Amino acid sequence: MNDTKLTASELVAAYATGELSPVEATQNALRVIEERDGETNAYCLVDADGAIEQAKASEIRWRDGNPIGWLDGVPASIKDMFLTQGWPTLRGSRCIDPGQPWDVDSPVTARLRENGLVLLGKTTTPELAWKGVTDNTLTGITRNPHDLSTTAGGSSGGSAAAVAAGMGELSVGTDGGGSIRIPASFCGIVGLKPTHGRIPLFPASPFGPLSHAGPMARSVDDTALLLDVLAMPDHRDPAALAPPVSTFREAVRRDVRGLNAAYSPTLGYVDVDPEVAAIVKSAVLALGDAGLHIEETDPGFTDPKAAFDILWSTGAAKWLDTFPAGSETKVDPGLRKVWELGKTFSASDYLGANAERAALGILMGEFHTRHDVLITPTLPIAAFEAGHEVPPGSGLSGWPDWTPFTYPFNMTQQPAISVPAGRTSNGLPVGLQIVGPRHSDDLVLAVAKLLEEVRPWP
Repeated sequence: MNDTKLTASELVAAYATGELSPVEATQNALRVIEERDGETNAYCLVDADGAIEQAKASEIRWRDGNPIGWLDGVPASIKDMFLTQGWPTLRGSRCIDPGQPWDVDSPVTARLRENGLVLLGKTTTPELAWKGVTDNTLTGITRNPHDLSTTAGGSSGGSAAAVAAGMGELSVGTDGGGSIRIPASFCGIVGLKPTHGRIPLFPASPFGPLSHAGPMARSVDDTALLLDVLAMPDHRDPAALAPPVSTFREAVRRDVRGLNAAYSPTLGYVDVDPEVAAIVKSAVLALGDAGLHIEETDPGFTDPKAAFDILWSTGAAKWLDTFPAGSETKVDPGLRKVWELGKTFSASDYLGANAERAALGILMGEFHTRHDVLITPTLPIAAFEAGHEVPPGSGLSGWPDWTPFTYPFNMTQQPAISVPAGRTSNGLPVGLQIVGPRHSDDLVLAVAKLLEEVRPWP
């Protein structure tokens, strides 16, 4: 059985019957990493020996009928932004000393271990996860498995490429402005940014209210299962939410037919590639045929990019100010510009941007009293040439210019998911974004599941 084509749910079912073992699944994942990671550059660290030892322990648990979780023994990766005991967390930076002690697990890493997942290694990120593509001077360029000449997106591009290429069934990414949903869209996988605080973070991110962690997988069911693992509270995050009152693996099967969905093809101000727009519209029509009540309408806000830029750049500046002397010459030149920009803003500027963020959240809260979910394209374009922050020749100045559908919902802290909607004529994936009210992660997953059913992704 070629288990690298199976979902995590299918793998676990095979473990339960004895058709496959966690060791076999892990060996196959490591084989695909050996075959494909040289071209995609999804991993910055692979611990084959450690993964096999974890898989052997899981195999014993399954043999004895005592798995410790719904995903026990499933091969997974973790973005190199999460502290991981025994592995360096370099965050794509040459300014972080790999030789220091690495003896703490982040909440995300701890939950994965507690539930028996097999950690294969750490995936690539741009330096400090600062942009919407994945490259840095430490590990190089991460490429899209669907077309190696194009970017995997970012900043969780390594995670998306790994999952899309079969180099592990699951991964966990971070999302401060779209960093899960952007690469999920480009690489043709499912990526969820849950409600802020649903997945605890430690240490606290300098990007503050924008920062989220989330599951990345090849199916909506797997995304829900992984969210169940990750959504447990952790005392180290004072903003963490209370534990869910029910499981996401059950909520994903909620019948959402008859609910009201707003479809905003442009948010009222975004220029969308015509082919991308047509693919997303076709998927929305399929959702309507399946029973969602679709109304084409915009939520009614203007582009909040100016406020986002203040929040993003001041967070970067705060973080980089803690780096060793001389780091200015070592960091990504683009990140250095963000650092310098962030230093120009005052506390009053930051508070003003945060007030605008709060007002946007209130506006969207009112919008969702009339519309259960909001549907948009995830991105206005398909993947472009790798190694560039913006599409070559576009005239755009930075990555937020081509991600206008994602960062507003980091500001509002709402759950938002990217689900594959189709492919361009060149075979590149296109994602559809589903946004729900705060705390409605279950609803967003259920609508995503309906789309997956009416528009199966090969």
